[in-house]
Parts: sequence; structure tokens; C-alpha cells
Amino acid sequence: MNLKTQKRLAADILGVGENRVWIDPDRVTEVSTAITRADIRSLIKDDAIKAKPKKSTSKARVRKHQKQVQKGLRKGSGSRKGAKGARTPKKEAWKKRVRALRRRLRELRDQGTIDSSRYRKLYRMVEGGSFRSKAHLESYLKKRGILEE
Repeated sequence: MNLKTQKRLAADILGVGENRVWIDPDRVTEVSTAITRADIRSLIKDDAIKAKPKKSTSKARVRKHQKQVQKGLRKGSGSRKGAKGARTPKKEAWKKRVRALRRRLRELRDQGTIDSSRYRKLYRMVEGGSFRSKAHLESYLKKRGILEE
């Protein structure tokens, strides 16, 4: 039996696509006799014709992936897009470095390894970007005999 017209009318009435129209296989003959919109509406009311639920993409795989990333996995160089500066901004890296250097300078001052005037001078150098890292600061101080090797 060809139910193409009934499917088209039902889809229009239900406001869905023709693929989402479900016709009860036990009541096919009854549906095939329906030729008007009113007939189709009454069949919809009697549950001979229904709209199938929407199919959607499952989020299970996405959630699993996100969990792995939270653990720190799947973050290797092959998974990265964009430049290094796009993932961690230069300013953030600078703040992290400067704070570490300033912390080290405070430690040295509190230990009495450097006096306050030298501390201030080194502090200004840190602010000016003279040191790449804590190791660089240490080597600078060792070279000048401030820290013993």
C-alpha cells in the first residue's frame, strides 16, 4: 500500500519531516483510506500516526574525552592547535617567572645572603626582564661571588 500522501499530510500537520512520521503497522488499511487532513488529524488523535522522537548526537564520547583531559591526558603536542602563546599567554608566563624570581630574592634577603640595597637592585633587574629563570638568577649571583657554589 502506498501511504506517501498520508505521510506527507501527517508530516505537515505534526510539523516534522516525513522520515519522522510513524504509522502503526496494524492500522495500515485504516490509514490508507484517510484522504483529508481531518482524517489524518483524527488518526493522530487515535495514536495510529505519531511523530518519532528526534535523534541527537550522543555526548558520551565527548564526556569521556573531557574526563581524560582533566586528568592531564590527551594534551600532547599532537593534540594542540595554535601557537604556544595561544594556549598560555606570554603575560601569564611572565607573571609566573617574575613571581618565582621575587620569591627567591626575598628568601635570599631574609637569610641575610644579600643586603637590602642589593635586593632592590636585583628586584629592579627582575622587573626589567634581565633574568630568564631562577637558574639564570642563581648563575648570575654565583658569577659575581654573591652566592657560593
